[in-house]
Amino acid sequence: MKKSIIFILPDLETGGAERIITTIANHLPRDKFSPSILLLRKEGAYLDFLNPDVEIIDIQTPRIRHSLKPILLEIKRRKPDIVFSGFGEVNAYLSLFIRLFPKTKFIARETNVVSQHVTRKEIRFFYKFYNGYDKIIAQSNDMQYDLVKNFGIKKKKLIKINNPVDIDFIEEKLNISERPIEFSHQHKNVVAIGNLSARKGFDNLLKVFSRLKSQNILLHILGDGKDKEMLLQMKEMLGLDHVIFHGKKSNPYQYLKYADLFVLSSRYEGFPNVLLEAGACGIYSLANNCQGGINEIILDQINGEIANIEDHDSFAEKIKHAVYKSNNKENIKESIKNRFSKDIIMDKYENLLWNI
Repeated sequence: MKKSIIFILPDLETGGAERIITTIANHLPRDKFSPSILLLRKEGAYLDFLNPDVEIIDIQTPRIRHSLKPILLEIKRRKPDIVFSGFGEVNAYLSLFIRLFPKTKFIARETNVVSQHVTRKEIRFFYKFYNGYDKIIAQSNDMQYDLVKNFGIKKKKLIKINNPVDIDFIEEKLNISERPIEFSHQHKNVVAIGNLSARKGFDNLLKVFSRLKSQNILLHILGDGKDKEMLLQMKEMLGLDHVIFHGKKSNPYQYLKYADLFVLSSRYEGFPNVLLEAGACGIYSLANNCQGGINEIILDQINGEIANIEDHDSFAEKIKHAVYKSNNKENIKESIKNRFSKDIIMDKYENLLWNI
């Protein structure tokens, strides 16, 4: 008998949680599972990548805090075997009401190191009820440790499942990707990707590149966000003509394919998909030494290095050396594929969902 699953997300914009839920919903075996995705807003680029047999439930709610009642009504009406909440704030609010549905199994997938990411007291309050979940998925050892130490989550409730990387999908994108016109042949090209917010640490990265003005190195930043104007002003103040903001791109793999180096400047992460995807493109990475599974992804001197970006001078020196490093692209790809391929990680999700 098939198990019905409702995945819950705010939308299907191009973020890490959205990518993972799309991958899981698309690839669960249909002889065992019937997946649907409940969205607060039916919008986002990943709608185009979703298989047509995955039902979309659109509750048309602009704010997360107003979404709880319609979510609960949908659960009551549909009576799914499993509710899988994939977004931290929704997870927190939903935890208080799990006991209303004793026949449904509830799973929460955390997206970040919670003590770093969740600062609002009214949301942190709901984590008191988090042990009500049947299982809580942490993406990294750092996330597991944080939930136990700072939120009193029982270890038996936790399961670590790293993020998957869809190698086939990325290869398809790489095959149709031509060199971006902004990539100079006279320069080394460094790529950074992420939401333009404090969490991603692009302010630190700009400070690092203020030390690299005399080098033939261009920095290409892909993404959009609330700190965009501040970062653009910072670029002007520091005189960073060798830094280019590209905005959000539907095919970031085009930039990764031709990059000489990928840089992750985040202050904290959950388990960064973009670091996995850079490796899947065969690109060497230099990552800030932050919480969120970085040390589970980076194999030193094989697919990248870890350093402290707060030491701007030292990090700049590492970039200078890394862009000229001779790397074996296939070894980098294998280092990711052998540990985080879609098939390996999907087996873990399938086992969890079937046996819960």
